[in-house]
Amino acid sequence: MKKDKKVLVGISGGVDSSVAAALLKDEGYQVTGAFMKNWEDDDGTPYCSVKEDFLDAASVCDILKIDLIDLNFSQEYRDNVFSHFIQGLENGRTPNPDIFCNSFIKFKEFFNYAKKNNFDYIATGHYCDLDFSSKDTFLVKAEDGNKDQTYFLGDINKDVLNHCLFPLGKLLKKDVRKIAEERKLITFNKKDSTGICFIGERPFPEFLSKYVPIKKGEIVNESNQKIGTHNGTHFFTLGQRQGLGIGGVKNAEERPWYVAKKDHLNNTLTVVQDNSHPLLFKSDLKVKKINWLVSELPDLENICAKIRYRQKDQICSVTHGKEYWNVEFKEPQRAVTPGQMIVFYKNNICLGGGEIDH
Repeated sequence: MKKDKKVLVGISGGVDSSVAAALLKDEGYQVTGAFMKNWEDDDGTPYCSVKEDFLDAASVCDILKIDLIDLNFSQEYRDNVFSHFIQGLENGRTPNPDIFCNSFIKFKEFFNYAKKNNFDYIATGHYCDLDFSSKDTFLVKAEDGNKDQTYFLGDINKDVLNHCLFPLGKLLKKDVRKIAEERKLITFNKKDSTGICFIGERPFPEFLSKYVPIKKGEIVNESNQKIGTHNGTHFFTLGQRQGLGIGGVKNAEERPWYVAKKDHLNNTLTVVQDNSHPLLFKSDLKVKKINWLVSELPDLENICAKIRYRQKDQICSVTHGKEYWNVEFKEPQRAVTPGQMIVFYKNNICLGGGEIDH
């Protein structure tokens, strides 16, 4: 019976996790809230919202009449997520720390804490769902396609899925806000977080310059002609338009420039002017290791993948070579970025994912 089952809900101080906790309590689970602090440096800037988020989480738990535990995983975060992020940038890659936060913190450290303290399940406000209809527990896409977050969960340990609850899987975002308002939860109209968890809403280069030294280099066009300078290739990602500071280039039209190539070894950026320039597109990529979330793989000749959040499913085929998994797309993909995740799907089932190598 549900009333015998204990659930530890990660409550971030946002509307989604607030409603997740409320719904689980309505279903009869013994619910305890947990606020995770994953970043220790509150530098006094207006971008840090940890204190405000904790107070909102406490208010929600008070209204729902559930206990709130304050957990600090900042050391684990720094060791496993942030260090990986910085190392990737230093190697010319563009890692996604939110994905590794899920792998190492929310669905590992948080899960281990819950298990050690005799909770039956962990729950979060992620927009995704679970399918228990076969011997496997499948991670499946949320009802709200615009909010589906399975992309961010492609790297978690599949064994954890049996111990997870995702109450928002069948709800639309507008309905989640409506439930929060009806329950008089303080978070009902709180805006969604858009920044990387440890950066918050602050400008990315401003934050990054504290950890990765400025390294000036050349910006060149496709003819290898110097047309500008940059402060470090790590400040840029493939396909990026903003922040290049290029203008008035001789014999060039006054149109936006886009990053087409990052040469980490020579510290140069190659830029092009057409948003659909051939140098921005690739039809294949390689992945060293894939974290599969299913026990039995489907036919990998005809599956789908995403190389970024909210991208429409892209038809592809996957084969395993000597060192890498080789992914071939039916249509060329814009800005295939080493360090980012590719996540695979068969219909609405998330099959797993891996970090794009090249």
